[in-house]
Amino acid sequence: MLKKIYKVFILPYTLYLLYLMFLGFGRSQFDENVIRIKPIVSTLMFIENTILLKTIVMIVLGNIIMFIPFGFLGWIFPKLKDLKSLLFTFISVITIAEALQYFTRMGIFEVDDIILNTFGVFIGWNIRKLLDNTFSRLVL
Repeated sequence: MLKKIYKVFILPYTLYLLYLMFLGFGRSQFDENVIRIKPIVSTLMFIENTILLKTIVMIVLGNIIMFIPFGFLGWIFPKLKDLKSLLFTFISVITIAEALQYFTRMGIFEVDDIILNTFGVFIGWNIRKLLDNTFSRLVL
């Protein structure tokens, strides 16, 4: 039952995240392309320069939590049950999405986003694995 709900949920959720990445939060085109390639440094600078804890939590934890559902893609695509395959595929796709933000100037290409988003997928994969193991024991 949970897998069926996920199958219905993931496509609209993906479209919603794409909306947030390119149009949400009142985004408009930047005058210049911006790229931040120093891992973790830009996030630490953001935290250092931001007073509101709410903003820090929303940006940093949001980049992790919002991508947890993609750790469950193995339920739809059996080849993505393997962590290595899932992470390779996800990192490829999220890098393309970040590059599109750069080229359209509708966001910033940030390596930190790729790292945090991938960590979210890793957490989701572990939750999916735990659920699969739990349900398989209940069935036996």
